[in-house]
This record gives sequence, C-alpha cells and structure tokens, in this order.
Amino acid sequence: MNNIFTKYLKGDRTIWIVFIMLCVFSVIEMYSASSTLAFKAANYTAPVLQHVSFLALGAFIAFLVHFVPYKYVRLLSYLGLVVSFVLLIYVLIKGESANEASRWVRIMGIQFQPSEIAKLSLVIVVADLISRVRANPAEEKKYFIRILVVSGIIIGLILLENFSTAAILGLVVFAMMFIGQISWKRLGILTASLIGALLLGVLLIKIVPQEKMPTMFDRAYTWEKRIERSMNDNGADKYVINDENLQVQHGRIAVARGKVFGVFPGNSVQRNYLPHAYDDFIFAIILEEMGLIGGLFVMFLYMVLLFRTGQIATYCKTSFPALLVTGLGLIITLQAAVNMFVGSGFGLVTGQPLPLISRGGTSILVTCVYFGIILGVIREIKAENEANNFQQAPEVEDLQAEEIEISEI
Repeated sequence: MNNIFTKYLKGDRTIWIVFIMLCVFSVIEMYSASSTLAFKAANYTAPVLQHVSFLALGAFIAFLVHFVPYKYVRLLSYLGLVVSFVLLIYVLIKGESANEASRWVRIMGIQFQPSEIAKLSLVIVVADLISRVRANPAEEKKYFIRILVVSGIIIGLILLENFSTAAILGLVVFAMMFIGQISWKRLGILTASLIGALLLGVLLIKIVPQEKMPTMFDRAYTWEKRIERSMNDNGADKYVINDENLQVQHGRIAVARGKVFGVFPGNSVQRNYLPHAYDDFIFAIILEEMGLIGGLFVMFLYMVLLFRTGQIATYCKTSFPALLVTGLGLIITLQAAVNMFVGSGFGLVTGQPLPLISRGGTSILVTCVYFGIILGVIREIKAENEANNFQQAPEVEDLQAEEIEISEI
C-alpha cells in the first residue's frame, strides 16, 4: 500500500484515503438507494453500473489532474469561466427542466449542469484575483471590484434557477475574501449591500403577484412557498404525509428507523418511498441503513477533508495555492453539510447532492476535479520542498573530500 501511494498516488495520503472511502460509501449506498431506478430500467444493474462508471472515470480524471501544475489550472480557469457564462445563458433559454427548474443542457447527447463548471472556474479565478491583492495591496480596490463583477455575474445567473447553489458559492467567495484579508470596510459594505438586496427581494415577492413578475423569477416564489410550509410545519398536521412534504417526511422516517446502528445496507424501506433517495436524500438512506454511527463517519470524512485542506494551505509559500485549496475544500464540505442537513429532516429541500456519494455524473466528475487540484497542489509543495532540501544538502564528492582531509589531519 505504501508503494502505491509513494509511486503512483502523489499528493497527500489523507486526502486520497478520504476520496477512496467516499467512493466506497457511494457504491454501497447507490446499490441500495437506486432500487426505484432499477425497477424502471430494462437491466436492473444499469443504474449502479452507470454510477460506478462515473466514479471510475472521475477517479481517473482526479489521477490525471493531480499531475497538472496549478499554474495551468490558473490559466484554464478563465477559459472555463467564459464557457460556463455562455452555458449559463444557454440553460436559461433552452435548458432542460426538472423539478420546476432549468439546470441542465444537452450537447451532442450529453446532459450536464453548467453550474458545476461555473463553480469550479469561479473559485479558481477568485483565488487568483485575491492572490494578486496579497502581492500588491495598493491595488486591492481594483481587484475587489473585479471579484464583485465576475462573482456577481456568475452567481446571479445561477441564482435564477438554483438558489442553494448560488448561496453556497457566494458564501465560499466571501469566505475566501475574508481569509485573503480583504479590508473589513469593503467586506462590511458588501455584507450590508447583500442584506439590503435580500430584504428588497423578499419585499417584492410579498407585494408583487407571481403572474406579474418575469418568469425568470419564478423560483423565488417556489422558495417562498417552501419557507412558509416549513414555518407552518407544526401541530397535528406535521405528521400528515402529502405531496408537498413527501420527501421530508419519509426522510425523517428513514432517520428514525436507523437509530444508532442502522438496519444494515440493502435493508432500507424508505428508499421505495423517497422520490430522490439516490441524490437529494441519500444521507437519509445512509442514516437508515448505517445508523447514527455510519452518518457520523461520513460527516467525519468531510471534516477531515476540510481540516486537511486548511493544513495544506498553511504549507503553501504563496497565496494562490493556499486560497485555491481552501476554496475547493470549503465548497465540497459546505455542499455536503447542506445535503446532510436536508437529509436529516432539518432543512428545506434544496436539490444539493452529497459530493461523490449522490447520483449525478456532472457533480461526480467536477468533484473529482476538485480533489485532483487539491492533491496537485500538495504534490507540488512536496516536490518543491524535496528540491530545496536536495540543493541545501552537500554534494557526495565534497563530503568525501572533507572526510579525506579530516582523516589526514
């Protein structure tokens, strides 16, 4: 095992172990949670085999990406941002809808979510712009404006169809600016502006009927209904299962059935009732089958990832790789936290997948790129340290000459 890690899997052993463990959990739980898909498929093994294929492809991509120097990742991110901008516009016009939201595009028979590419590209670009501020503090205002413009456009386009993704991405960008030591004054003004915009949006939704609003703002009314339904979820009616609370209620039942040790993999009952047991509510199935112990272990894996990326950031000698691994670690763990919060029955249904575990080709592949970039950064740090140590060490011939001189004396 040590030979495999040292010879083929460069980077950080802890991150690789977390990555592999999440993939293993994914295969086990998808085998159980995708039962409804298996019943509909001509070949009952097709959903699981497709998921395993995406994981295998993603692992291969992560392996390749972790050999790419992060300076090339830095350059490619701007191209990715332009491409994702075009695709986000396209998805609003001709995107394929699911659950009352247009989030997918189909090109040459391949269906994917442009928001996943946009998240990856934006985090890298923001890391680059903040690192330029750290290199030249006098130009903070210029780069801060650029961050706001780029983030505002991308997050704004995502917000029209996917509030939760936009909120997570916005929070990550803000955290990166905070960690990158953007001035408190600018961050304070930004926070006040965002709160003001949010309050104005809520006010408009309350006073303007949905039919008089442009269709692009329909998702805002959907979220209003979800929040109102959640706030009214008390009294005798909270135990009634209907079309509106079907997912939440069966998710809660799954959590209750799991108790401490679970009913063991393959014995879930709620997978047959949850419409999205294999993506949005897969954590509920984990809690049902593996109990509190299994759920805590999955949470532990994501926490290890967050802690380790923070450690890696402290090893970086320059700002860009430090901010890059921090941003990528944050976006994975925040998305996981939202999914687990919803799957446990404590939050509004958001549609956020559990990274590397939930079903979804685009999410799996892009998350694997996240891991590949993080591993690539630590690989370069180790390579630089080894090179510096080699340069500082005395040469063999000089050392032998010194030993001869000492023996002669």
